[in-house]
Amino acid sequence: MSDSFNREAAETLVKGLGRRKFMGVVAAFGTLTAVTACSSQAVGAGSSGSTLAAVPAAAGSSGGGGKAGSVSGFGQILQPNSGTIMGDAYLASTPEDVLWGYVPTVHATPVMTIRSGQTVTIDAMSHEGILEDQGRNPLEYFGGLGVPESSILQDAVSIAAEYNRTPRDFDVDGPHIVTGPVAVEGARPGDVLKIETLEAVPRVPYGVVSSRHGKGGLAVQPEVQPPAGISLEEVMPPVDTDNRSSGVPSDYGNVSVFTAIEDGKGVMRSGDMSVRFPLRPFMGMMGVAFAETDGLTSPEANSVPPTLGGGNIDIRHLGAGSTFYLPVKADGALFYVGDPHMGMGDGEVALTAMEGSLRGTFRLTVCKPGSGDAPSVAYSYPFGETSESWIPIGLSDPDGLDGGGVSGDLNVAMRRAIVNALDFLQNDRGMDRAVAYAYLSAAADFAVSQVVDRTVGVHGLIRKADFG
Repeated sequence: MSDSFNREAAETLVKGLGRRKFMGVVAAFGTLTAVTACSSQAVGAGSSGSTLAAVPAAAGSSGGGGKAGSVSGFGQILQPNSGTIMGDAYLASTPEDVLWGYVPTVHATPVMTIRSGQTVTIDAMSHEGILEDQGRNPLEYFGGLGVPESSILQDAVSIAAEYNRTPRDFDVDGPHIVTGPVAVEGARPGDVLKIETLEAVPRVPYGVVSSRHGKGGLAVQPEVQPPAGISLEEVMPPVDTDNRSSGVPSDYGNVSVFTAIEDGKGVMRSGDMSVRFPLRPFMGMMGVAFAETDGLTSPEANSVPPTLGGGNIDIRHLGAGSTFYLPVKADGALFYVGDPHMGMGDGEVALTAMEGSLRGTFRLTVCKPGSGDAPSVAYSYPFGETSESWIPIGLSDPDGLDGGGVSGDLNVAMRRAIVNALDFLQNDRGMDRAVAYAYLSAAADFAVSQVVDRTVGVHGLIRKADFG
């Protein structure tokens, strides 16, 4: 990457932020390198590779529109309704059909209806790059980071410019672009919807990881206090860059890190150091209608906290080849997706995963009580499965606001994950409960799913191979 590109990128950031704020971010995050996005020059054979910058979320310069095309070393940019579509049905993310920051309630009108056992391909849209603190203009935001016009998704441009189904309040609404709901014929309250993820494919060769003031694992607390266990100086993002009092999201001082895909891995650079990590695409949000409130923007339908209906569950094992079971509360189940992730570590500590738009294909099957088609736990609580493991899940506040508030207590989530594991082993595998408890202590792994969604989550991994 040329020195002139570095200078141009730095000048863009200075213009967008002001020199004092720009230098504050540099001081907080070390050497600020410029970004090349995944143009053919950046990702193609013989390239020196894509680089990463700790980019303030408001940064960006003018870009252009996008149309279907391919990127050397990546393949086709999956613009809406382009490329291979596996499903029996196809659903795009359009301004008319998505919800921004809220999930469908039990009263929602489906945008599509399919039969039980059919498959649907959904082009899920990442919220990163189109949020208000990033300018709500993906052409300028990603264009300013060097992304060519053809690699910017048309549905991102349309949603950012045209979405008006609900008013947007950056400080109140969830960030997620939620696509659906899809009704499944024959689904009734008391059933389980079995969701098999058949594919989860990156639509573009880049993603974004963001941390925002007052959110994340090291977030500053009200009245500028640190959370228990750390000092104010250890808060992230640093408190001296917090400008939320301005009331202008693009001036808040939030931080977004652009991350390229290169040779099938996420690539981050910090100065001369390059960090490469495996991608693990999955939908952070898969759910069925749960909230019974009216209106599109009820607090109970906020997209951030997961519930018994799933939603923003953020379990990194639920990618292609996995199965996710959810208890049905509405006729048709009303399935939706959002929050597509290209990679995420357990905990999702900074606030977001490597967020990036995905094309997912799902088989949706209705499981009736007593059929044996779903784990018994799944008729009352979310439950996951891969080819290698059963995945019991625990949430701190599974009823959301209907449960009287959100505690965010990891101990509660852990206890529920253990109890759900015990119920599964006793009722579905025939184990004595005391022996099952001992087995979990000796052989199962329990991990923090995420600590950033208000309602926090824990999941277990029970190896199928242990059961012969």
